[in-house]
Amino acid sequence: MRAPSFTHDVIIIGQGLAGTVLSATLQQRGRRVVVFDVPLAGRASEVAAGLVNPVVLRRTVLTWRASEMLAIAGAFYRDLGLQYDKAFWHPMPLVAIFPTAQEAGIWELRTKDPETMRFVRMDTSADQALDALPQPYGRGVVDRSAWVDVKALLAAHRNELRAGDALREQRVEAGDIIRYDDGIGIHDCSAPLVVHCAGPFAEVPGLVPVKGEGLTVRIPGLHLDRIVHRGVFLLPLGADVYRVGATFAWDDVWSGPSEEARHYLLDRTERLVEREVEVLDHWCGVRPASKDRRPLLGRIGTHEVVFNGLGSRGVMLAPWCAQQLCGHLLDGAPLDVEVRVERFG
Repeated sequence: MRAPSFTHDVIIIGQGLAGTVLSATLQQRGRRVVVFDVPLAGRASEVAAGLVNPVVLRRTVLTWRASEMLAIAGAFYRDLGLQYDKAFWHPMPLVAIFPTAQEAGIWELRTKDPETMRFVRMDTSADQALDALPQPYGRGVVDRSAWVDVKALLAAHRNELRAGDALREQRVEAGDIIRYDDGIGIHDCSAPLVVHCAGPFAEVPGLVPVKGEGLTVRIPGLHLDRIVHRGVFLLPLGADVYRVGATFAWDDVWSGPSEEARHYLLDRTERLVEREVEVLDHWCGVRPASKDRRPLLGRIGTHEVVFNGLGSRGVMLAPWCAQQLCGHLLDGAPLDVEVRVERFG
């Protein structure tokens, strides 16, 4: 059975980070897109701090394809911000305070490595706010870090979708998907392709939901203008307000905020800043990670595609993944072997 004349080129299910970045990328390539989305409790995109850090701090090694991911992410979020007259991409150095002499030594060694030295350096400069923090083993800096205002990004794109009649605020159940020989129908829409971007709510081979919790706090008089990390990250938002995160939990992920995580984050923060910390909010979300910490992209049917598994570094990965998937679906380019969903059978 053939579908009636298609109403769209691509149907996307889900408007978290993956669905937002993919739909924007497809629209930039001139495709007619419609997005089905009803925000669900627990979606990590709604509370994500949006930290962009190309370095695994504990081992002082670069994240997967750091240079490529970082360049594509920065360009994408800047361009979309210009399109929407908003600021989503906020460059901000990250200062790593070394917890041990061993980690300080490893960091210093990495500053001599030809690849890593472009990202990390030791910091011996004078900074009144940073110098006030306890740091017996010194500190290092990741200059090429940033944060993305994910909440503003999702809201702005949702408004654009709504204004262009490209948003359907409806749930999509399994029985709502009609499979034709040449495409897919969902409610009043049809297209040759549907992309599932349901994040942790999906059932995808290799997908591992991970709960992350964080705090929004007020710390009067701290006056930081950089991201600081020692056990937890401290992201300055202005007016003495900071975001603190984040925990990782692989069990009981849908249980919501926990007192254990709140206590852990608050204790780490108070030790870091050695001053009074006021908790304004305790947030929680479930990240769609994968077993090997690589995204999950590709076809799961003749006309069905998955875009999932972005994990804790999703803000940095999403634009590259969207380019990969669009190149594969629209231009016939092969998907990178490391992200193909079929690797999990």
